[in-house]
Amino acid sequence: MSGPGEGGSLDGVRVLDLATLFAGPLAATMLGDFGAEVVKVEHPTKPDPSRGHGPSKEGIGLWWKLLGRNKRTITLDLSKRGGRATLLRLAAETDVIIENFRPGTLEKWDLGWAELSAANPRLILARVTAFGQFGPYAHRPGFGTLAEAMSGFAAITGEPDAPPTLPPFGLADSIAGLATAYAVLTALRARDRTGEGQVIDMAIIEPILTVLGPQPIWYDQLGHVQPRTGNRSANNAPRNTYRTADGSWVAVSTSAQSIAERVMRLVGRPDVIDEPWFATGADRARHADVLDGAVGAWIARRTRDEVLAAFEKAEAAIAPVQDVRDVMGDPQYQALDTVTSVDDPELGPLRMQNVLFRLSATPGAIHWAGRPHGADTDAVLGELGLTTAEIQELRAEGAL
Repeated sequence: MSGPGEGGSLDGVRVLDLATLFAGPLAATMLGDFGAEVVKVEHPTKPDPSRGHGPSKEGIGLWWKLLGRNKRTITLDLSKRGGRATLLRLAAETDVIIENFRPGTLEKWDLGWAELSAANPRLILARVTAFGQFGPYAHRPGFGTLAEAMSGFAAITGEPDAPPTLPPFGLADSIAGLATAYAVLTALRARDRTGEGQVIDMAIIEPILTVLGPQPIWYDQLGHVQPRTGNRSANNAPRNTYRTADGSWVAVSTSAQSIAERVMRLVGRPDVIDEPWFATGADRARHADVLDGAVGAWIARRTRDEVLAAFEKAEAAIAPVQDVRDVMGDPQYQALDTVTSVDDPELGPLRMQNVLFRLSATPGAIHWAGRPHGADTDAVLGELGLTTAEIQELRAEGAL
């Protein structure tokens, strides 16, 4: 199997993905997309639960095909004597380990930072947990949903008179996955200078708080608590979703003053531009009823295609509200190859999201989709130097 590396930006970086579900494994996926050699380590009888999340085809989980791409898969029970010894041998030849066990679990198996760094002083250990490695919540079980609630995201999401709203996908986990990949690259750069590895403590409750913006400083300095405003913004208007004459929806944004002026000229209300309150986004937001009424009425009399064409001609910001069917056929996504095709020996051609960004000299690539549970165990351990007899002994112990 030709695979990651081979001139990719992270060629030569070896990653062990010990994590389950989403944040940690997603970080490993992103590293593998740009050339890192990633080995996914799963329990022999309890695979990563993402293999069973969501719809499947022919008994094969489709989410795993995305999350497990560019990873070789092995099985290893770290609680077994042979499993522990094998992990330490792997760690000695690895640059990065990503794990998301509850704090203290690796230590219980004598696989904590003391043992891992002794095996490889250059190792980077990324520890991804709901609440971090210390503090009053550290040992609680947790998932991204709790981070979406705790961070303030749910409190500001939804209509003003409706309950707080949680996202219908793994938002906090995905943000933490991005942040973990960034943290790993930062730690690798530091190792270039010092020659030493270190521990990354990634709490899923933290990155989502960062992307929520200036709420803490607003509260600290002004006592301001951001309310739920639905699709409206407290910072600009018109900003909303609007229904077209043919029953479709479009989204309009006017974060720039010039765009707001173009929109109001387009919908036949240039008079409001001269109002004193139109001069700033915050003041426009206080008159959202007037602006939404004008924009919504204009859009409601036209089809989606007519609205999009008119906004484009006016150089005003608009986008159709698309579901996945629209996304798959969207000409801009097609031009970017954002959803690309990957050949899979189990299911044939699969379409999935492409690598996250384009590099001109060392582009990323998807070499294969998620592989079967433990498919590469013998090959990876053989490359590590284990003999056939040693591998058979580990199987007899239940470590593989």
